[in-house]
Amino acid sequence: MRALTDTPLSGDEVARINAYWRAANYLSVGQIYLLDNPLLEQPLRPEHVKARLLGHWGTTPGLNLIYAHLNRVIRQRDQDVLYVTGPGHGGPGLVANVWLEGTYSEVYPEIGRDAVGMRRLFKQFSFPGGIPSHVAPETPGSIHEGGELGYSLSHAFGAAFDNPDLVVACVVGDGEAETGPLATAWHSNTFLNPVTDGAVLPILHLNGYKISNPTILARISDEALTKLLEGYGWTPYLVAGDDPKAVHQRLAATLDRCFDEIGRRAEGVRPPMIVLRTPKGWTGPKELHGRPVEGTWRAHQVPLPDARGDAEQLAMLGAWMRSYRPEELFDPGGAPRSEITDWLPAGTRRMGATPYANGGLLTRPLELPDFREYAVKVDMPGAQTGEATRVLGTFLRDVIRDNAPYRNFRLVGPDETESNRLGAVYEATGKAWHAVVEPTDVNLSPDGRVLEILSEHTCQGWLEGYLLTGRHGLFSCYEAFIHIVDSMFNQHAKWLKVARELSWRRPIPSLNYLLTSHVWRQDHNGFSHQDPGFIDHVVNKKAEVVRVYLPPDANTLLSVADHCLRSRDYVNVIVAGKQSAPQWLSMEQAAAHCARGIGIWDWASTDEGDPDVVLACAGDVPTLETLAATSLLRLYLPELKVRVVNVVDLMRLQPVSEHPHGLADPEFDAIFTTDRPVIFAYHGYPWLIHRLTYRRVNHPNIHVRGYKEEGTTTTPFDMAVMNDLDRFHLVMDVIDRVPGLARRAAVVRQTMVDKRAEHHRYVRETGVDLPEITDWLWPADASA
Repeated sequence: MRALTDTPLSGDEVARINAYWRAANYLSVGQIYLLDNPLLEQPLRPEHVKARLLGHWGTTPGLNLIYAHLNRVIRQRDQDVLYVTGPGHGGPGLVANVWLEGTYSEVYPEIGRDAVGMRRLFKQFSFPGGIPSHVAPETPGSIHEGGELGYSLSHAFGAAFDNPDLVVACVVGDGEAETGPLATAWHSNTFLNPVTDGAVLPILHLNGYKISNPTILARISDEALTKLLEGYGWTPYLVAGDDPKAVHQRLAATLDRCFDEIGRRAEGVRPPMIVLRTPKGWTGPKELHGRPVEGTWRAHQVPLPDARGDAEQLAMLGAWMRSYRPEELFDPGGAPRSEITDWLPAGTRRMGATPYANGGLLTRPLELPDFREYAVKVDMPGAQTGEATRVLGTFLRDVIRDNAPYRNFRLVGPDETESNRLGAVYEATGKAWHAVVEPTDVNLSPDGRVLEILSEHTCQGWLEGYLLTGRHGLFSCYEAFIHIVDSMFNQHAKWLKVARELSWRRPIPSLNYLLTSHVWRQDHNGFSHQDPGFIDHVVNKKAEVVRVYLPPDANTLLSVADHCLRSRDYVNVIVAGKQSAPQWLSMEQAAAHCARGIGIWDWASTDEGDPDVVLACAGDVPTLETLAATSLLRLYLPELKVRVVNVVDLMRLQPVSEHPHGLADPEFDAIFTTDRPVIFAYHGYPWLIHRLTYRRVNHPNIHVRGYKEEGTTTTPFDMAVMNDLDRFHLVMDVIDRVPGLARRAAVVRQTMVDKRAEHHRYVRETGVDLPEITDWLWPADASA
């Protein structure tokens, strides 16, 4: 690893940077410990110390050191820099820095740069009614909380895509570097265009320890670490030491070298990165009760855990804070002295004030073609077939084409764009790629708008970083494997929930998922590929943030996609099939149906306003089976009055008191009745429908069929049969639940049982579904 020995800083510059670093460290310690006496004008007393001591000191001095030096680089080069901190639990450091630069007081005027403001700054940290201990949405300049480790580097690359003037300085904690998502994200440099994208400068901070264990990368040799990082495609520079003056010179020289290389970067040249090796908890207590603290895992959180109740620790805290010489850093009124701040970046060059960290300020609405122009022509319900996602692909192709001048839309996915029938996008763009290209490769391009890597974590991280910096995108994935990013979705949804409550955070484009290759058509891949449970996971989050759409055909998918790409501050989950299937609604009908989110399909119903039974459905395969069941009921029980209800927007099922899209009770009752049986064929796990409707008057009469963990490698229709979602079983459910019908329709029910048995024999003899299943069409006269 290269280690520079240049000394680019004058003595005054070293003193200036070191004083700033001391100020940031002082403010960080104060946030963790103090309720009062922020300038230590009085001897520390127990009542000055918080009763509950929370926070993370160990990583904080390193984060402060890097922030100080980046300030110098920004000021000298007039450079936009976004600071992403993997160890986001070093929250007091980032808050301290944005307070010193003035951004914090601009966003929160009640926390001014004076003694009163400093006291409030200290008290609020990890305190009821205050701010979290992580670099949360409340922290200006942040797009990454870092509470859950592993996502910093993919977020950094997402921010850098299509931002050619931006450098993202990404601090990777050495504990974080042990996570799978972070390890995969090192490969992101293969996708970065040195001409049209910004740059990412990773800073691997090796302070040696996690909560109570050493870190792997801190214990391997420099030679092994160099080979590892070079193998990932980076040029690593080492900055190491525990003498502040020496480290200041080395870090300044190395940053200068890295920014020089970034400025002249070109294809085929390994980009620079920094390995920073400094003590954990640097400048903090050296030891406690005879045990070492600084430079060990004991510095990770609160090095003096009983400073309020233990006189010795209280005295140590006072000595620790006075070691930064606060009287040299702050004037008697508590304001940072001019020599601490007069050399810092100004305006939006401040890392806390950069608009890149408040992406809504930079968002340009997408140029969206009229989705109606991509419609599948539907003369009669079910008369035409089509592949919904293939149709969507033509729309997305033109979204990419129309927004190419603005470079503000990306399609991401784990090697599945073609598999998910979105291949039309390659008529407008390629897949981003900056590694070796072989003659057999197709659709690779250094300027591609499609990002594919076989890591759902990295796809998610890229897109989150892209959205948080104000751009738009869509994540296409197999339904079963989107669970890989369950936790990442959690964190983003939490971020949105909090950000929506902060008036200064501007709305950002929504996180849009397209889940296809779904549970009902993974018959060829088998049980491992069959899981619709991501919807359940999403619905757990705040109603203001999440939306779930189940379009039954191509035209409804087009309408839903257009709506989602226009939306802000949501997580939109769209579940749609890619296989050829009947098309039910004309574009005019589809747009109206999607606007309602739920509706009675009059053309399929025979209830004349007073149904004996309601057949409800949500999802493309459940819709098909429901309509097939309806046609069987027309044939065998023509006197039965059937109402067909289709749900596109799943959240319409909740009461309006529980979700902004929810139906008021009178509206719900008008559709589903208050006393008639409802047979609900649902795409996912049945209990979610019960959960969404349990407050409704007619909930006792709602009977749900859906996926119940029965699957294997089989035929498409057999998947429905195995889970009792098939048309025959739906007819049986109607007979069982409509009062008085069981006795007079016993023969019909027996016929349905026999059809299921016939199906069972047939598929196991032939390997394909019954012709009456594969050739079934909605009766032409049924829609008259």
